Amino acid sequence: MVVKSKRKADESALVPVVKKTRNEVATTSNKNKAVVEVTTTRTSNLFSPIMLLEGHEGEIFTVEFHPEGQYLASSGFDRKIFLWNVYGECENISVLTGHTGAVMELHFTPDGSHIFTASTDYTLGLWDICSGQRIKKYKGHTTFVNTVQGVRRGPQTLVSGSDDATIKLWDTRKKNFVNSLNASQPVTAVTFNDTAEQIFSGSIDNEVKVWDVRKNEILYTMRGHTDTITGVSLSPDGSYLLTNSMDNSLRIWDIRPYAPQDRCIKVLTGII
Repeated sequence: MVVKSKRKADESALVPVVKKTRNEVATTSNKNKAVVEVTTTRTSNLFSPIMLLEGHEGEIFTVEFHPEGQYLASSGFDRKIFLWNVYGECENISVLTGHTGAVMELHFTPDGSHIFTASTDYTLGLWDICSGQRIKKYKGHTTFVNTVQGVRRGPQTLVSGSDDATIKLWDTRKKNFVNSLNASQPVTAVTFNDTAEQIFSGSIDNEVKVWDVRKNEILYTMRGHTDTITGVSLSPDGSYLLTNSMDNSLRIWDIRPYAPQDRCIKVLTGII
């Protein structure tokens, strides 16, 4: 549902937190009781340690920092992709439009020059940051595209997952997908391994499947989550996989060759 009370993109605003010194004390009285709050000196390089970025007209589903850390991209239900400065007053510097459905996931390319997106309009998009234009639209899925991820190095290849129960591979230089894997269940999260020889996928069946890209088959399955897996993320060294789920937990998996059969090495749980 669109939240009409929120301001439009061109009226995006900043709400800074008031800076207090180390020894500043705030007191309030409630009858015979006093509440005392002691704050500490701010260490952030930002104008304020917390910044509120406003402008989206609906739920925000995806955010990511630029590889160089100077920009932030966000998108969601309103179909718009916002680019923000990270430093200074964190102003909105660009709005990219073109999708006709909610944007479920976005990522920067490794060199930071482009953004690729997955949308409920059944398509993927490739966007040029400098021009603010969509330069490629990839069609092939038959319903909502929930997730997309790219390779870390080499020719730019994308992997996407959809409610149509397929995982598709895309060469960004070509119009159509180059390979399709049948996952049997709607796919909610995907990513490559460090060498792009394997794909990790999460689904509504609560399992993490590991696919061999060359053989088009499942190598093994990692079980432990008890509800839909909504995100998968590869560690910087490519040795571990982090997953999050609707079961209110995160799991860290050892994905190195010859790891023990029980690859889950840590379970993190939070507030339900």
